[in-house]
Amino acid sequence: MNRKLTYAFIYVFLTISAFVSVFPFYWMIVGSTNKSVDVNKGKLTFGNQFLENFYKLSENFDLGQVIWNSIQVSLCVVVFSLIVSSMAGYGFEMFKSRGRDFTYATVLLTMMIPFAALMVPVFRLMTFLNLIDSLWGVILPMIPSVFLIFFFRQNFQQYPKEIIMAARVDGASEPRIFFSIIMPSMKATYAAAAIYAFLTSWNAYLQPLVIIQSQKNRTMALFIANLASGYQPDFGLVMMAVVIATLPTLILFFALQRYFVQGVLGSVKQ
Repeated sequence: MNRKLTYAFIYVFLTISAFVSVFPFYWMIVGSTNKSVDVNKGKLTFGNQFLENFYKLSENFDLGQVIWNSIQVSLCVVVFSLIVSSMAGYGFEMFKSRGRDFTYATVLLTMMIPFAALMVPVFRLMTFLNLIDSLWGVILPMIPSVFLIFFFRQNFQQYPKEIIMAARVDGASEPRIFFSIIMPSMKATYAAAAIYAFLTSWNAYLQPLVIIQSQKNRTMALFIANLASGYQPDFGLVMMAVVIATLPTLILFFALQRYFVQGVLGSVKQ
């Protein structure tokens, strides 16, 4: 009887947790099919305003430019962040030096600094580089990722050192070892890191808010925030914009889901 009660409690708990996790997505999709007044009333059934909301959103706003801005930022951050972070993690793991562990610990400590404390220095740096109100002003500060450096180093700890030593004996240079041997054999790790980098850059709000000052360079996060602000926002349009902003992340995650699970498991397995 105690075992049955335990399993019943577990199933009830998991059912409630699954409902709580899925409900925001359901509410988002339902809201995109209703009028703003219905969303305010908390209507939980589908309406017939989906095409109307999409038409109003695309006609009244430059939605294509906003999406393209976010795609440019996210793709550049993913590509450069993977290269920089993986090379840093490879260096911390494969090259021994007296101050390596201290430097690595110092780098990890920077994760404790919130971006709010870095807003003014980042803004002044981008002003010095003349990158205010440009997409590169958003991209450059997001390329170095301490979490990804940690993530890659954890995976490099499991990489067979004999392969690297054999390549060095054969006369291969370190760049060739890294780009020709390491990267192709760690697709799962790079896929998991790519998902993390894409989600972080795609959903970034505070940093673009500090850097971007014009309407033409807005990202999706800023666009949705502007839609939701004001005296009487149209929540039907807001929900439609949220649905559109969610689609790229869902597509990327499901496309790389298998590699993502393998990469995450590989980073924690010791």
